[in-house]
Amino acid sequence: MPRAPEIVAAGAVVSRKGPDVLLVHRPKYDDWSFPKGKVDPGEHLTAAAVREVAEETGLDIRLGQPLALQHYGVNGGQKVVHYWAGRVVGGDDVSTYRPNEEIDEVAWVPLSKADRWLTYSRDRETLAEFARIRRKSRPLVVLRHARALPRKTWDGDDPERPLASDGELQAEQVVPVLAAYGVQRVVSSSSRRCWATVAPYADVADLDLEVTHDLSEEEAETDKVEELVHAVLELKDPVVLCTHRPVLPLVYAALGVRDPKLDPGALLVVHHRRGQVVAIEEHAV
Repeated sequence: MPRAPEIVAAGAVVSRKGPDVLLVHRPKYDDWSFPKGKVDPGEHLTAAAVREVAEETGLDIRLGQPLALQHYGVNGGQKVVHYWAGRVVGGDDVSTYRPNEEIDEVAWVPLSKADRWLTYSRDRETLAEFARIRRKSRPLVVLRHARALPRKTWDGDDPERPLASDGELQAEQVVPVLAAYGVQRVVSSSSRRCWATVAPYADVADLDLEVTHDLSEEEAETDKVEELVHAVLELKDPVVLCTHRPVLPLVYAALGVRDPKLDPGALLVVHHRRGQVVAIEEHAV
């Protein structure tokens, strides 16, 4: 008998000062849970988490550290839910939320009382995990540039080698991922294939695109990369660094994390607090 397809969903444990956490009530099931929902075809998990919170609560959020996956049976199949810690961007008032058939109540609940509101034990476990890691951290996104034209097909100078057509698509696909983490600084190698990877996001987010030879294949050096990475860790804003495969090990060494061997267009999100790495996650586009 064929296995039922796995249902993939995404959501967030959203908090505010208090501390309070955001819960939703579903009239169909008469349950209280965290905002979440199914990932649309072609949609990235991170973008789905942000979208679902907006649709179910009316609040705009940005993602923090990832939480453990939830796996459980549903309608004869299996469901997996990807959760992140989330923070509200803008106002957090839910008093004007309009009830509907899917969600009829949205509430901020004190963290100390939320476990008594939650209907399912799996959500109480997620809440307990969130309570342990809820202190604010910042994401540093380390991005390998999207697929470029092969060297053998390019007659010009290598720093000017452009993205391939599928690389241009990857550059567009990375936009909602960077947006999900609220990236506010865009730093790239001066090579075209790198800055072209992050240019679509910089354009959409109305950010300056900061280019540096220190992240380029030709001029990257251990001490320069280390200095750049340490400077980025001191910033209060979420940052993306876009560079090349040969330079990435220097970035990882400066961060003190293992080399995940990223494919073109893939990224490593390094969550840090006070200069210390507290969590990492890897994503493809």
